[in-house]
Amino acid sequence: MTTPASEALARLRAAAPTDRIAGSPLADGIAREGVRFAAVGGPLEDRWHDALADLAQCIWTLDEGHPGGGAPVLNEGGVYRGSWIESTGTINTEILARFAPQVARDTLLLFARHQREDGMIPYKVTADGPAFSQIQIVTPLARVVWNHYLLTGHEGGRDREFLTTMQSAIERMDSWLAEYRDTLGTGGVEAFCTFDTGHDLSPRFWFAPDRAFGNDARFVDPDHPLLPYVAPDLTANVAAQRAYLGRIAEELGGDAAVWQSAAERTLDALYTQCFDEADGFFYDRDRNGDLHRLQGDVLARVLANEVGDEQFFAASLRRYLMNTRKFLAHYGFTTIAMDDPRFDHDASRNSWGGPVNFLAQLRAPHAFERHGHVAELALASQPVIAALAVADRFPQCLDPWSGEAGFTEVYSPSILWFLDAIERYAGILPRPDGEVWFTGLAPTRLDHGAAARAVAYGRRVGGADFELVADDARVEVRRDGEVLFGFPRGWRVIADRTGALQAVVGVGARPVRGTLSLPGGDIELEVAPNERVVIADGAVTSRASVEFVAPVF
Repeated sequence: MTTPASEALARLRAAAPTDRIAGSPLADGIAREGVRFAAVGGPLEDRWHDALADLAQCIWTLDEGHPGGGAPVLNEGGVYRGSWIESTGTINTEILARFAPQVARDTLLLFARHQREDGMIPYKVTADGPAFSQIQIVTPLARVVWNHYLLTGHEGGRDREFLTTMQSAIERMDSWLAEYRDTLGTGGVEAFCTFDTGHDLSPRFWFAPDRAFGNDARFVDPDHPLLPYVAPDLTANVAAQRAYLGRIAEELGGDAAVWQSAAERTLDALYTQCFDEADGFFYDRDRNGDLHRLQGDVLARVLANEVGDEQFFAASLRRYLMNTRKFLAHYGFTTIAMDDPRFDHDASRNSWGGPVNFLAQLRAPHAFERHGHVAELALASQPVIAALAVADRFPQCLDPWSGEAGFTEVYSPSILWFLDAIERYAGILPRPDGEVWFTGLAPTRLDHGAAARAVAYGRRVGGADFELVADDARVEVRRDGEVLFGFPRGWRVIADRTGALQAVVGVGARPVRGTLSLPGGDIELEVAPNERVVIADGAVTSRASVEFVAPVF
């Protein structure tokens, strides 16, 4: 008897994921990684192929003719011609590494290759060359480099030449920031202009210039009454960067302690200069010593830079990120708190003053998952998946109220967010640490006609072909055609790269009781949201969890 699940598996095995992108560097990556997706019912399968086709349009050469250049690299897409360090060269590339690792590697090396003699990494590289009028840093480059090194080094050896090249570039940029972006001597990192943090049209930078003084990122307008700002997101970025430089140094035989001490000093400056304990929020501090109490996505950026413990993160969820008066809209996380009268409702332009921005969505998982709050992230992501599934393009912005697609199209952050979300919630996701996630939140309950009846996902890991098939009730995983395990909707099964079971995690918003089916027998479990149940030799060995924070109204 044919079922939606069996039909999805048949479609997966007959899939030709590279047909629409044949000849592109992305096709090479997809083929090597064995990535494929199928859905029975709804638009998701077609939209997945649309995403690949649009992403392929975002990959082309930027520096042909430059010594060492000429490789195809990721471009931002949409109206943005080139690669930006705040996005294309960091968080976008971190996701792309799972689908096209060679393109990701070449994109990272692009920024090292165009580093200025004084150590500054360009904020963007276009066909016209590198640009240096602002720093525009958000996600720590060192984290992306480290994760790429780990993810691509499980089979065939780790790329130490790549790691050494990027280490040198990042260390030189760290020295540049220390020299030019601490003019007040606070130990923090300063913003001189709007574009330093990429906050176009945000009230955070009302009355500030777009670019640094004289279009030179080394200088702030000496006559400005408020600038520079000791910026929490920039300071947190450098703290995280230094912590990851410590990991890189240790891997390459250097002194990790030097970088760890530097990271701790930067964290101290962050809390001293920017943290308001009563609000539980980080604010800019201007040259006069005053805090600018605008609540924007700065908090999410600081958290994604690994600042704070789980207790602080949970409090931030309750007060801000999962609060529907603050940042939790039905269609994603907003960029300014919704209860701020300066909130911008216009998603049709490049605005960081309110609308949901896909770069912010793409950055969010790191903080949620670092603290084990996977169920909240999954809950907040489902309406966004539905919005993109029925959209006519992959935009930069969404309307937080309607989910309607906003500014621009063929935009790599939203494309990568969609590909990541399918894999994160209903697919097979390999991690830098060697874990592989098999997640059972099939998109069978999406609104707006976006729901599928069943889905299937395939990926090659460690030389084996894995397949995941899921309908609204049950998930089944195969390795090289043989059933490996089965489990109910609402769980994530964590295995190593051979498929050996390690743990079960609750990704649903309610406790889920069900059967974990293994070749050696069944295990009956009830798994709560965010609970991690460790399993060894067919038995539960430990349980741990963090509280689930439901949307706050």
